[in-house]
Amino acid sequence: RVTLLDLVMAQIIEKNPVTSEETMVFLRHADFLAGCFQEKCQAVLKLTSAADTEDEEALVTIRLLDVLCEMTSKNGQLEHLQVLPGLLETTVDTLRLTHLTGKQTINIFTATHAMTGQEEISHPAVDFKSHLIRLIGNLCYKNKENQDKV
Repeated sequence: RVTLLDLVMAQIIEKNPVTSEETMVFLRHADFLAGCFQEKCQAVLKLTSAADTEDEEALVTIRLLDVLCEMTSKNGQLEHLQVLPGLLETTVDTLRLTHLTGKQTINIFTATHAMTGQEEISHPAVDFKSHLIRLIGNLCYKNKENQDKV
């Protein structure tokens, strides 16, 4: 699933112009991917325990967030995702839970807390919080209703 999401990400990042048919396919995929993220977003919190650092659901969720961030960086997909029911609320709730979990355990969700000395950061959840914030910012971009919710 992670590899499939990598392929989707590569297609989104590609600069080639898309037809209206391809745009409709992207919007259907955006709905599906946003729904998957909303269902699985809590899985990343399991990564705080040392035994679950390779949890597949959490890794898929992290990649889903990356894809949604990239999709909301594109104007055509942004407007569609901004009005998706529950996506903004789920993202804000996940950010709150991630922040609380980071305070209660070793904070693996931000780069500054994940570093000890000069070692390289390799935990898959590093920058998860910043990507949540990016998605929230993208969903609120030029959207007064979403700005008021946040």
